[in-house]
Amino acid sequence: MSIHRVCLPVVAAALAFAAAGPAAAQSVCGDRAEIIKVLGNKYQELPKAFGIAGQRNLAELFVSKSGSWTMLMTQPQGVTCILATGQSWEELPPSQKLTGL
Repeated sequence: MSIHRVCLPVVAAALAFAAAGPAAAQSVCGDRAEIIKVLGNKYQELPKAFGIAGQRNLAELFVSKSGSWTMLMTQPQGVTCILATGQSWEELPPSQKLTGL
């Protein structure tokens, strides 16, 4: 069985867990290249933003034009985990200030 066939169910499971809410949410981890490939091919999600978390982990946000999104965290050892997924991603103009949150 190819890695791609294994990775697709893993990503699908991660999306299902994340959609179920915090009580059922579990991180699903795997090979970064394979996860990114599935995000692009199946969900048309592309890199939107990234940052360093905890001075060592790479946090990344992938977003599609339709508004679906996925948050990844990659550890220095190369393990990537899907932290969260969702719908209806919206970009704010750079000058927009958040109030009332």
